[in-house]
Amino acid sequence: MYNFGYDWPWTYGHLVPAAIFAMAGLLAWKLKWRRWLLALFGVLTLWSLVGLAIVQGPFRINRPLALPTQTFLPSGGRVLDAGAGSGRSALMVLLERPGSKVVALDLFNAPYIHDSMGLLRENARIAGVEQRLEAQTGDMRAIPQPDASFDGAVSAYALDHLRYDDAGKAAGEVARILKPKGEFLFLTMNRDIWMRVAYPLFFAHTYYGRATVAKRWREQFAKAGLDVVEEGTAPGTLYILCRKR
Repeated sequence: MYNFGYDWPWTYGHLVPAAIFAMAGLLAWKLKWRRWLLALFGVLTLWSLVGLAIVQGPFRINRPLALPTQTFLPSGGRVLDAGAGSGRSALMVLLERPGSKVVALDLFNAPYIHDSMGLLRENARIAGVEQRLEAQTGDMRAIPQPDASFDGAVSAYALDHLRYDDAGKAAGEVARILKPKGEFLFLTMNRDIWMRVAYPLFFAHTYYGRATVAKRWREQFAKAGLDVVEEGTAPGTLYILCRKR
C-alpha cells in the first residue's frame, strides 16, 4: 500500500468530527432535545463522512495523482518533477506514460512529509517503476540540470508554496531545462465545490477564485517563455499545460 507521508488530519481527520457529531446526535435523541438540534448533528455527521469520501476518493490522498489531461506528452520522454515530494506526481507520469523516465527533484525537507525521499523510492518500488525514477536533491529555483535536457516537466502543488518572485524564478528554470516545444504540466489547488465541501475552512493556496489564480500563473509562465495550450480542472485542482516557445 502506498504511503505518501501525510499526517492523519489530512488523510482521516474527518473521522474526528464525524464521531463527535454522531455522539452528540445520539445524546440529543436520548435526551429528547429539540428536533432541529438532532437534524443539525445529523447533517454535520453526514458532511464529515462526505468529506472523508472526497479526500480518499476524488482527491486520491493515498494514491498517485491521476493525469488530468491526456494531451500531456502522449509519447512519453524524459520528465522533470519539480517539487516531487513523496511521489504522487512522479508516479502519475511513470504509471500513465510507460515510455517516460522521471527525475524527481526536491529539497526533501518539507516538515509535513517525513522522510519524503525514502517514501518516494518505496512508493516507486510498490508501483514497479523504480527503474525509471531518479531522485535528485535540489531547489526548483536553481535546477541542477543542463539547458534543454528534458522533454517535459510537471509540478503539482509545489510552485504555489513559493513567493511570487521565487515562483517566477522556478518557472524560468523549468523553461530553461525544457527542449524547444517541451511541455510543462502545472497543478495547483482550486477552491471548487469539492474543496469547499471537504475543507470549508481551508484557504491556504486558495485565497482567490479560479480566474484570478489562472491569470496569475499564465502571466508567470508567459514571462518565462511558456505558452499556455490547455487549461482545465480536476477535483480540487486547477491545471495549466504549457509548451516552451
